[in-house]
Amino acid sequence: MTTPRSVRIFDTTLRDGEQSPGASMNRTEKMEIAQALVQLGVDIIEAGFPIASPGDFESVRDIATAVRGATVCGLARCSDADIDRAWEALQHAAQPRIHVFLATSSIHREFKLRMTEDEVVARAVAGVSRARRHCGDVEFSPEDAARTELDFLCRVVEAVIAAGATTVNIPDTVGYATPQQMHRVIKTLRDRVPNIDKAVISVHCHDDLGLAVANSLAAVEAGAGQVECTINGIGERAGNCSLEEVVMALRTRRDHYGCDTRVVTQRLVPTSRLVATITGIQVPRNKAIVGRNAFAHEAGIHQDGMLKDRSTYEIMRPEDVGLERTDLVLGKHSGRAALADRAKALGYQLTPEQLQTVFERFKVLADRKKEIYDGDIAALCETEFAALPEQFTFDRYVLSTASGSPPTVELHVLQSGQPVQVTVTAGDGPIDGIFLAIEKATGMTTVCRDFRVQAVTVGKDAQAEVTVELEHAGQVQRGRGVSTDSLEASAKAFLAAINRLALGAQPRLHPQA
Repeated sequence: MTTPRSVRIFDTTLRDGEQSPGASMNRTEKMEIAQALVQLGVDIIEAGFPIASPGDFESVRDIATAVRGATVCGLARCSDADIDRAWEALQHAAQPRIHVFLATSSIHREFKLRMTEDEVVARAVAGVSRARRHCGDVEFSPEDAARTELDFLCRVVEAVIAAGATTVNIPDTVGYATPQQMHRVIKTLRDRVPNIDKAVISVHCHDDLGLAVANSLAAVEAGAGQVECTINGIGERAGNCSLEEVVMALRTRRDHYGCDTRVVTQRLVPTSRLVATITGIQVPRNKAIVGRNAFAHEAGIHQDGMLKDRSTYEIMRPEDVGLERTDLVLGKHSGRAALADRAKALGYQLTPEQLQTVFERFKVLADRKKEIYDGDIAALCETEFAALPEQFTFDRYVLSTASGSPPTVELHVLQSGQPVQVTVTAGDGPIDGIFLAIEKATGMTTVCRDFRVQAVTVGKDAQAEVTVELEHAGQVQRGRGVSTDSLEASAKAFLAAINRLALGAQPRLHPQA
């Protein structure tokens, strides 16, 4: 049997993925995701764009210093200041990479850069050369490569490889390409660039036409050795190539592509859940590989086939991506060991301190619910992983309400550990009343930009998961709360968002790749 060709997985969740509107992450959250990506087995982590903001620089520096087991990459434009700043952030990494980019398409040359072809080549070569003086691993991206004339693209790629680029990335920056076109571009580079064997060909596809995964797979089929992607496919506009989809396509159809990755696929679902929790961008139920319905069968014909042989309607095993076929029901008599074992099976590695916190919340939940499902346990774990320093914490509420009258809410919160109590009679319903009471208790006036409620599991006693987005002084921050009481979940979500607003946020630049 022929040994499958290895394809590198370059994850840009922390850079391009964070450019999704509302998906900004703080340093603690970025470190959590970076460590999860190492456990997942990605080859390269693009940790950020160091010159974009002080916060981005510090995040890249922290990840570069702490992370082992994957290459850590920082993005830079082809300018001395960007490249030097990237190296300053990356210099302590065990495996550093500088990723420089410059637009090459005629549209960008004429309207954005106002540069000639010769000037673009000279700037690209200068950028790669400067990066090589800092670092032996340099990637170059000709931005908008999919709309760049093939002759000029070949010229640029040959020049940057000669200057020292070890990876050349071919981005479909605006999601314009088709699979046939992407295959032709990669094949042309392999056929016409004389020094192409001295660099790895990469591909970075956006999903504006829903073709990012298909375009990436076409590039691999044509000989690309690296795919740039994000967890859950998040990113600019319609997003990026989905890591879990391209990885499982290569794994499941190894017979066709003759390729594989070193990704630990059993970590796909836990990593997906972590990113969804931190970014607030929930995964659609019908999302391939990691959606709740990805391995669900409701139709009687399908169920009958599954009972007879799983392969009738499943081309992958749910266990292979980190899902369980059945829910193990836990209850109030279950102990800490059983909870720890279940959490581990779901992909959560809890410290003793985290386990104690989750166990205490589990016991409270078990008193409210007859049956506790995997989704409940995942929600408890995710709440712990996503925890931030809290200025305000929820204690309890007392509510009096009736149709046609404003509710009266007595709200109890803790401010830095000290009890605060307020009472308001206002609002259009209980949730609005709680929202107004929280504003009074915290002294922060906000605008609610988004409010979403969904059930974590099934049944009339299912936990409610509430996600909100609040705006204050030009900042927009997310909050998440989980409880069997949807009003309590709402209060927790509002307070979580206010705590984020209190921490503040850094302004950022958002480059295209």
